[in-house]
Amino acid sequence: MTTLPRFSPLLGAARVIPVLTIEDVAQAVPLARALAEGGITVIEVTLRTDAALKACEAIAHHCPDVVLGVGTILTPSQVDEARDAGAKFLVTPGTTEKLARAVAESGIAALPGAGTISEMVALLEMGFHEMKFFPAEAAGGVNYLKSVAGPLADLRFCPTGGIGATNAETYLALPNVLCVGGSWLTPKAALDAGDWDEIARISREAAKLGRR
Repeated sequence: MTTLPRFSPLLGAARVIPVLTIEDVAQAVPLARALAEGGITVIEVTLRTDAALKACEAIAHHCPDVVLGVGTILTPSQVDEARDAGAKFLVTPGTTEKLARAVAESGIAALPGAGTISEMVALLEMGFHEMKFFPAEAAGGVNYLKSVAGPLADLRFCPTGGIGATNAETYLALPNVLCVGGSWLTPKAALDAGDWDEIARISREAAKLGRR
């Protein structure tokens, strides 16, 4: 079985990863700095906007202490684009064999997405032990992860999808959960207003969750 780079050494103390959809490149650096000020230094920027790759490049250049992940990766070409933009880890919402191979061959740590036992086993066969569980709440949530912990005891997950401040702690209490991902750290009103103090405040609260 292939030994692949692990995501977990990048995680640091905080166990919440903000999932960021950045529309304006000018927001990228102050946003990353506000999150870091609050103690959140591992982030995921999704490739859902035209500004995403440029935003990643800006964060990688100006925020060297931030561990940059690039998410919503759907194609092998996006793996290359993410690496070139400065990604320290890759995140996929789901993972075909073709995409999984591209991620594995990138040499970058990753959280490939899986939502079923079969997908998890297929990724395990390729050498992945750490995965994104998506969409977490819709796919069965905490009870599902409890159920897979027996037969897939070596796997660790980052649940994302439907997770917020009210249920993050419940996920983080599970032994097979490394961290959680969510967008609640960056509410639209604060982003639109450039209210970085508010985002830093929310980040400080999120950084306290699931501390071991």
